[in-house]
Amino acid sequence: MLTRKQHQLLLYIHDYLKDNGVCPSFDEMKDALDLRSKSGIHRLITALEERGFIRRLPHRARALEILKLPESATPEGRQRTVEPQVGAFQPQVVASQPAPSRTPPPAAAAGGDTTTLPLYGRIAAGTPIEALRDQSNYVDVPAHILGRGEHYALEVAGDSMINAGILDGDTVVIERCDNAENGAIVVALVEGEEVTLKRLRRRGNSIALEAENPAYETRIYRPDQVRIQGRLTALFRQY
Repeated sequence: MLTRKQHQLLLYIHDYLKDNGVCPSFDEMKDALDLRSKSGIHRLITALEERGFIRRLPHRARALEILKLPESATPEGRQRTVEPQVGAFQPQVVASQPAPSRTPPPAAAAGGDTTTLPLYGRIAAGTPIEALRDQSNYVDVPAHILGRGEHYALEVAGDSMINAGILDGDTVVIERCDNAENGAIVVALVEGEEVTLKRLRRRGNSIALEAENPAYETRIYRPDQVRIQGRLTALFRQY
């Protein structure tokens, strides 16, 4: 799921590339989306890159490549991988499979040594936690890893945290909270509209959200632009 601005920018870049053969400039993107500054475009591009919709081509100015389009942009209503032009870089895109539905249990906690948590959806950057909530998907986790607070689970999308051992497709367990210690890996709501899983660093009067992948830059915000929605407590992986 993309925010309205992310969706608009992705389609604008796609149409501009198709008509002109080159990417639009940041100023052109800013004007097309009626934004006040180019920093907003930079943030939207980073979110689209983390979610696997675009790729920045290294060592080339104004070089973006569309990898896939959202479901709403295709006549069939299905997410479509964009075919590259002949001779262009050909990314390998693997379509994700939706999590199977489960009948919700009568209570959040199951008996025995496991606890059932709501599985909210895939997190990268782009969707508030409230919008990710899916009442039909749940995951069982060992009860001993949970503390006394409220917890939920998320499926990770993207590779921005690979150096912390968090891979695409992993399931992370999040303790719901509105504050976390410096250096913790948190679920952060940025400017009220997009959510990302990053390492939290407080730097004076600013907040840094650090990726654990050198391909992604650290993003700096004012304290009023970031709201903590949870702290990472555990991770599960299926092989």
